[in-house]
Amino acid sequence: MSDRFFIERREDGQYKVLKPNAHRASAVTPTQAEAIARAKALNPEATIHVERVRSVGPGRDKWRT
Repeated sequence: MSDRFFIERREDGQYKVLKPNAHRASAVTPTQAEAIARAKALNPEATIHVERVRSVGPGRDKWRT
């Protein structure tokens, strides 16, 4: 199993849990907190990278762990 997950906001406002290089989400949840919890349930040892949902400058802010 992957040792990293990415939490990204979808255009519809929900959040997806992705493994690196995945084409489909491992999970889709209505809130960021639920997405983080789902990623931890999939692999408690994994590093979780969360996309910040605020916009600054020309695009989205950076990832946080």
